[in-house]
Amino acid sequence: MLDLVELGWDDSWRELASAYPPPGDIGRVVRVDKTLCSVVTASGLVRASYGASLLDAVATDVRDAPCTGDWCLVRSWPDGPVTVEAVLERRTAVVRAASSGTSLGQVLVANVDVLAVVVALHPEPNLSRIERLVTLAWESGGRPVVVLTKADLAPDAEMLADDVRVAAPGVEVIVCSTVTGHGIEDVRALVDGNLTLGLLGASGHGKSSLTNALVGAEVLTTKQIRDDGKGRHTSVRRELVPLPGGGAVIDTPGLRGVGLQEATQGLASTFPDIEGLVDECRFNDCSHETEPGCAVQSAIADGTLAERRLDSWRRLRR
Repeated sequence: MLDLVELGWDDSWRELASAYPPPGDIGRVVRVDKTLCSVVTASGLVRASYGASLLDAVATDVRDAPCTGDWCLVRSWPDGPVTVEAVLERRTAVVRAASSGTSLGQVLVANVDVLAVVVALHPEPNLSRIERLVTLAWESGGRPVVVLTKADLAPDAEMLADDVRVAAPGVEVIVCSTVTGHGIEDVRALVDGNLTLGLLGASGHGKSSLTNALVGAEVLTTKQIRDDGKGRHTSVRRELVPLPGGGAVIDTPGLRGVGLQEATQGLASTFPDIEGLVDECRFNDCSHETEPGCAVQSAIADGTLAERRLDSWRRLRR
């Protein structure tokens, strides 16, 4: 028997599940392959297809389809099949803009308590990319952190980390290395209390290596960043991995670029400095270009706001 509490099952989830009609066993989605889900239940791992009611819901809104991290109700039928009958309402969800340009968006992972933006310290981190992913993390409803990997390759790791802290105000920044073990316990502490940690970032930046270090075994394959700084895709699907002692980590396929679906709150949390300056501008419709009394341009002029950060904010608002 598996203890679902170690994967985050609690009284709040139990109360939510009681509103759904029986029969059904509680499970958590650990992986999705098109319309077939791997679900861990108290009895073990099962492979389940979509039930009729779930198919109807997905036909109306694709965001209702099971996603890695979801809690769900599964039903075992007398003739053998297992089906997912319902997906419990999500506490958090990482949603990116759909490549098709539709307004619905794509749910990447669900019910993640902490979202770690994973970035290698070598080559030097791209601050604008970090700001984009931190915005996505804030918008999910989870708590964002930035995990800087491969510290063993960067003699100036702490200086780079200070630059990242400026780009992600109010966000915890952890410097670590899976080679030396530095910082790994700080990352492990993020799942204390049976929390779920989601890993976001480009391929080759150490997400799979970090997962292996947290598990204490080689459960995911790894690859290195190419010479041009871009990663090679290793993870090809989102997968939830239980951790020894409780908690779980969800590794995701590499994200070189990610569109923001709707990120008003996420932008406000990532750029509190700029949002505060906007409120001080003389004109409500200030474009922050050449208008008199523009607090944003004044901050650029006196050096308290970097032009790069303003450009990043503008791009993410489009």
